[in-house]
Amino acid sequence: MTAIAGSQFNILANLNSFPRIPMNEGELALSGVITAVAIANVSLGGAVLGGIAGMRFHRKVDKAGFGR
Repeated sequence: MTAIAGSQFNILANLNSFPRIPMNEGELALSGVITAVAIANVSLGGAVLGGIAGMRFHRKVDKAGFGR
């Protein structure tokens, strides 16, 4: 049904009230890739720092447990 009547019911193409970003598709795709890579790097950094903090905490707990 979409293949037959898809262009007739494309509501977003018919509405002209949405704001447009003044960029072409190439720039928009490049900025999206850069943003995704930056988010992935921040997430990886947070994971590494969390792992280091957890490892430090558990080493302290293990030392305290073995000292008794």
